[in-house]
Formats: sequence, C-alpha cells, structure tokens
Amino acid sequence: MATTTTVAVERFPIAGRFTISRGARTEAVVVMVTLANGGSVGRGECVPYARYGETVEGVVAAIETMRGAVERGLDRKGLQEAMPAGAARNAIDCALWDLDAKRSGVPAHVSAGIDRLRPVATAYTISLGLPSEMGEAVAKARDRPILKIKLGAPEGDHERIAAVRAAAPDATLIADANEGWTEENLDRHLSACAEAGFALIEQPVPAAQDEMLRGRPRRVPLCADESVHDRKGLDRLGGLYDAVNIKLDKTGGLTEAFALANAAEQAGFALMIGCMLGTSLAMAPALLLAPRARFVDLDGPLLLARDRENGLRYDGSLVYPPPPALWG
Repeated sequence: MATTTTVAVERFPIAGRFTISRGARTEAVVVMVTLANGGSVGRGECVPYARYGETVEGVVAAIETMRGAVERGLDRKGLQEAMPAGAARNAIDCALWDLDAKRSGVPAHVSAGIDRLRPVATAYTISLGLPSEMGEAVAKARDRPILKIKLGAPEGDHERIAAVRAAAPDATLIADANEGWTEENLDRHLSACAEAGFALIEQPVPAAQDEMLRGRPRRVPLCADESVHDRKGLDRLGGLYDAVNIKLDKTGGLTEAFALANAAEQAGFALMIGCMLGTSLAMAPALLLAPRARFVDLDGPLLLARDRENGLRYDGSLVYPPPPALWG
C-alpha cells in the first residue's frame, strides 16, 4: 500500500521572548511531515535554523523533492543516502520511525534496542538579558535542578554569571554562549564560570574559530554545539571539547543521531541531548537518546505559550516518555 505525504508549516507562540546572542524570537516556526499508510500515521517535526542557512521555505522545498521516493517506499537507510543532514531530513526520518512503530505495533524505543524509557530531568533555559533580569528569572526557576544560562553578549557576561549563581546557589548551571565569546574575553569568562561552579560550558566561541580552545586551560568541561552536526565533523573535535550536543535537527534525524552518539562515546566524548525551540513532537524522538546523556536539554515545550495536543508530560523539569498518540 502506498504512503501519502503531507507537509505543514505551524507556528507556536513563545511564552514571552526567547533571546540568545544572535537575536530574539517571539514564536517557534516548525515544519511537520505526516506519513499515512494503511490507516497508520507517522509524524515528524523539524525546526529550520537560519544559523545553518535554512529557511522554512527551503526546508519545505527539500522535503517536497523527496515526496515521490518516500511514497514509493524509501526507508530510513535510503533517506540517509538521499539527503544531507539537516532539518528537512530530520522531519522525514522521525516520521518514518513513527510510522514503522504504528504499523508494527513495536514502540520505537524497543526497535532501537532500549528496553524501557524512564522520566529524565531536563535543563530549563534562561534567556539572555540584563544581569538583573536574568537573576530575577533564575530566582523564579530556582526549584528546577538544572538551568541553562544563555550568555554571549558583547558586554556584561561576567556580571550575568555572578547574578545567576547568586539567585540559584544550589542549581546545576550550564553556560551557553552560542558562539558569542572572543579571544579577548574567553579566559575571563571561563574563569568566571569555574569560580561560580558551572557544570558545563556550551559552544563558547564561533565554530569557525574554535581551534583557539586547543590546549587552553579550563576547569569546566566544554561542549560542542554549532561545531558538530553529524559524524563527519567529529574527528577534529578531540582536544577542543569534552562533550557534544546532539540535536536531531543538526544530525538530520534520529537515525544519524544514534550513529553520532555511538561514535562520540567511542571517541571519549560525553553526550548532551539538546533541541531547537519546538514542540513536544520534536522532543519525543530525542528522548530515546536521553538514557545515554550526561545532560538532557529538551525544554522546548516549557518555553512555549502552548504546546501541541497530546504533548509530553512535564512535572517541573521531569519529562516523561512520549505517549503513543504523540510519537513512537
């Protein structure tokens, strides 16, 4: 029986404003792929990301070019060979995982060799702002065990680091500079994070300039985000980073994400499982990688004014496995 494909662009308002070093947003724009076959329906969501040269229109067009092949039965392995890594492939790949689970009755995590999924604690993101604003935001979220702190502004990060630690003295803190630090301020900010007891620093400098990290003394582990997308970019990261942030929109889906996780662990990297700003449908496949991760950052739905129906269950920062009506 042939598969039919539907592609939809959806918009979800953000609760307030989401700000990082590259700018601010008030809504999340996602692309959803729906695959239907014989009464079974599989779905996948992706988030086009301008930092990687993606647009909503371009991602939709890339998905449409694969429509014929998918409807003729292209499988996940063939998809890996037919499309490059990125958001478009992610949506199709995750929809294929979901469709396979719905047609077979075998949950996606079981097909992936995982006996059982359990609730995990996710980081909760604090947007970039004035030090006083970020301190206030952290104080409101101080009951959450893990906070991810957006940094990387031209000025004031030293004060931001101090303010957030003072507001949440017991929380595990992750710094995410989103490539915003420079050769001139890097050592100062690394030292400030160490003194404040941060557990991890994510992508402190631009990916194209991260060789400056090689051999540099640091007391806090560094995690690659923009510097790694899939296995092709992994080899050069030795000596630069201690961990890698795996995001399905970068890897081009769950299939490559598993392969990257295997390769990264074999190379001695710790794993962080992250996300773009999307709905529960984007988070659900990534939860299959969470049991292997040192840090989980799947808080996208917590930052939205509304999530999609049948979304993930969050209890504070604890996120539960996806219900069958959502995915997998």
